Amino acid sequence: MIIAVDGPTASGKGTIAKALAAHFGLPHLDTGLLYRAVGRQVALNGGDPDDPDDALAACEFPDALLEDEFLRSEEVGGLASRVSVHPSVRQALYERQRAFALQPGGAVLDGRDIGTVIAPEADVKLFVTASVYQRARRRWLEMTDREIEISLDAIEQDIAARDARDIGRANAPLRAAPDALVFDTTSFDRNQAIAEAIAAVEAKLA
Repeated sequence: MIIAVDGPTASGKGTIAKALAAHFGLPHLDTGLLYRAVGRQVALNGGDPDDPDDALAACEFPDALLEDEFLRSEEVGGLASRVSVHPSVRQALYERQRAFALQPGGAVLDGRDIGTVIAPEADVKLFVTASVYQRARRRWLEMTDREIEISLDAIEQDIAARDARDIGRANAPLRAAPDALVFDTTSFDRNQAIAEAIAAVEAKLA
């Protein structure tokens, strides 16, 4: 069984995907982490994330980089959004994601193009979304808890800019698959979102 969970940044898709993987006993891949690793590697290389050659070269990042906590930072998230617009980068990471999705028994993958590009044959597709303000507020609270000083307004502007890049790119734009269950988490807390998502998937499978 393959479960595809797509959506914009800070929508709650990662939290939901992890919960679904645990509930159904499936391995989970946060595909956004791969793009974050590429963005981080570009910076470590002293390259330009907007240059397709620099971004492609960074796809050769070491696996150990995926364990770097700094990948979760807002700075690297912005770099990931910039390198992800390059078709060459998306192609380089495609096979890695595809192999994970097709492993025996299935998997849960979350990202921005799982249901449309990586695993269009997924048994269940969720498109998780929320208002820009709510997504920014969640990220701001998360960063405040980690004692990182940044304004809510700055995060909101960054998220809006990332949305525009993700939706507007020519290759694999962020969008819900025609057969995806669109799941708005704006008014849900973490536990509500997880419970509703599990119920939606179980109903779909039934």
